[in-house]
Amino acid sequence: MDPLFINKEKISKLLPMSECIEVMEKMFRSLAAGECLQPLRNIMRLPGGKGVLGMMPGYADKLGIMGIKVITVFHDNSEVGLPSHQGVVMLFDAKNGQPLMLFDALEITAIRTAAASAVATKLLSRKDSSTLAIIGSGEQAKRHIEAILLVRKINQINIWSRKEENAKDLTEKTSAQYNLPVTRCSEVKEAVEHAEIICTVTASKEPMVKGDWITDGTHINAVGSSTPVARELDTSLIIKSKLFADCYESIYNEAGDFLIPKKEGLVTNDHVKAEIGEVLTGAKRGRENNEEITVFKSLGIAAEDIFSAFHIYRKLQFQNV
Repeated sequence: MDPLFINKEKISKLLPMSECIEVMEKMFRSLAAGECLQPLRNIMRLPGGKGVLGMMPGYADKLGIMGIKVITVFHDNSEVGLPSHQGVVMLFDAKNGQPLMLFDALEITAIRTAAASAVATKLLSRKDSSTLAIIGSGEQAKRHIEAILLVRKINQINIWSRKEENAKDLTEKTSAQYNLPVTRCSEVKEAVEHAEIICTVTASKEPMVKGDWITDGTHINAVGSSTPVARELDTSLIIKSKLFADCYESIYNEAGDFLIPKKEGLVTNDHVKAEIGEVLTGAKRGRENNEEITVFKSLGIAAEDIFSAFHIYRKLQFQNV
């Protein structure tokens, strides 16, 4: 059978957020058990800064699957009516290398990123957390609201974005969709200072959230930045937090939120307490009291894409597609 291409609309139906959260739990456990090969992503930059080709390979032993996400980033695409990010996830049989299926990368990425944050939130946030702050107003802002509401009983959402029109639109749509009080904040500090769960989902290269603003017991999902020179959280916040990773190799090589304080000589690799999978399996501790500030630094790894794609592939197999 020739590999099928599974488009955004099909992925949306076959990978609902609630199921993807369960898939991400399985993935993190498998990673912690040493059942996955998870190399660092490889980036090819085009001359003149025109664009980027990113390649994220991975292998899941128990699934008998290997795969790769190939994604392009062309920031000027808005001028020609195209998305800045485009790409595919390719799934292969690890027994014989046979290509199995192609998937729209952006829809899988959008769902699995928020689902991974939901797993971390379920593990690390206080169970009575009820106020959620969203910093940013793009696709991941919307997805993170959906995901966090599945794991915590939220009764107040605060939204801040540099793009005021986007923030207004997201505020109105979120309030109507979930029948919850949603506040559009004019300052980041206003959004986060009384929040118990914070998700930063911006494209900022400079810190958006400062340690002085964060109250004891808060959990933060830092999602937006994924390069050594960009960060959303300032150094003081990292120092006062317990820091958790999706994958050690990723955070040690790609996370500006961690690497910049490390370069300043203020933290070492020991400051990263555990991978999320190690907390899930009980190999390492997560939150230990209600006063700790916890941070999940999400970088996104190929295993998340491969497990999500395989979940869809198996569903389609059962449907005889």
